[in-house]
Amino acid sequence: MAETEVRNLPLSPTQRAKLISAGYTTLSSLSALSPPHLVRDLNISEYEALEILKVVASQSSRTFDGTKAIVVGAQTAWDMLHEEDFITRITTSCTELDNILGGGISCKEVTEIGGVPGIGKTQLGIQLAVNVQIPVDYGGLGGKAIYVDTEGSFLAECVFQIADACIKDMVENYPFQQKNFQACQDKLQPNAFLGNIFYFRICSYTEQVALINYLDKFILEHKEIKIVIVDSVTFHFCQDFDDLALRTRVLGGLALKLMKLAQNFSLAVVILNQVTTKFSEGSVQLALALGDSWSHSCTNRIILYWNGNERYAYIDKSPSIRSASAPYSICGKGVRGAASNCKRVKMM
Repeated sequence: MAETEVRNLPLSPTQRAKLISAGYTTLSSLSALSPPHLVRDLNISEYEALEILKVVASQSSRTFDGTKAIVVGAQTAWDMLHEEDFITRITTSCTELDNILGGGISCKEVTEIGGVPGIGKTQLGIQLAVNVQIPVDYGGLGGKAIYVDTEGSFLAECVFQIADACIKDMVENYPFQQKNFQACQDKLQPNAFLGNIFYFRICSYTEQVALINYLDKFILEHKEIKIVIVDSVTFHFCQDFDDLALRTRVLGGLALKLMKLAQNFSLAVVILNQVTTKFSEGSVQLALALGDSWSHSCTNRIILYWNGNERYAYIDKSPSIRSASAPYSICGKGVRGAASNCKRVKMM
């Protein structure tokens, strides 16, 4: 069977022309490419590169004798190193926290954030849903957010206040963009920010499983989504499950699905988690819920805790950044640095 040529792939004429112009004329010339390579060579978005490579992978899965290949699309360690240059991050609005995170919450990864009630998990989740929308000209991603609420703690009034404060911060910190701000004033309004957060209220673990299985299709229809927040992953699985072995299997499937969403769509997945008591070395201690098996389901883990009257965030697990702590505060504007002069409030 002859080598499949690019001009025969089920792509748009523009995409085929760009590939051929860049020297990619056959399927084999594309099979080992990473999305960043295609972004650079074709001058296209990472999302479009991913879509092209999905088509290539589906065609490559047919071998010459008509059977399915076991593995396609191998990637070298060199490619993986250079992919890190393309990873984008979402600011938390707390400089100290951003610094220990290497610039913010990373896209293409799953980040778990856990802590006791009242420490500010939901506020941080809402802050990220707002901050992902900061326009590119202002140092953001210009994306949209999905917010999955299992506990009913999402408050639209809180989102409005945080969005309003975010817009005011942009105007204050980027005065040279005042002209652009006036030109896109309709988009830079709190109500527009609220309109870019897709909210799902989940009332059972079966709904939660169904929704997460549906998200890839939803994201394909809303290509600007750059973050998925689950607040919290724990609630229904702690309330509704008696069979712990079954719970572990279901959670493992959800974790795998969320990891694939982060990788396939180059977006951040943020999972908020509760704490529970754990008996260890003759004493009862606080630990993040869902047990040790769940702790392997995320790329990064951040634990929020109290140090006296101060809130701190601790990087408990990450393959790329070292463990460190940073203070932060929760106020009417949302998440800010510990030295912020805004009035602090105790919230969810």
